[in-house]
Amino acid sequence: MARFLCRCGEILSNSEVPSGIELRVYTDREWEQIASSDSVDPLLIPFPKYEVWRCPKCERIYVFEEGNQSAIKVYKLEE
Repeated sequence: MARFLCRCGEILSNSEVPSGIELRVYTDREWEQIASSDSVDPLLIPFPKYEVWRCPKCERIYVFEEGNQSAIKVYKLEE
């Protein structure tokens, strides 16, 4: 379980399951590998390469790389 402070001041956490914070985002290549396997067991689907979190307050998107606790990309919604 992790916590992260959004730039807007909102505390984000993935301790609640299911979480509205943490998104499952796969690249096309990752998904193609999963879909093309002989048997797709929902319990055995690997986690995506990147972890993506969305702030419910400001809707910023944070992208984390596996093993890195700092966001490698931050996206802010344009008005």
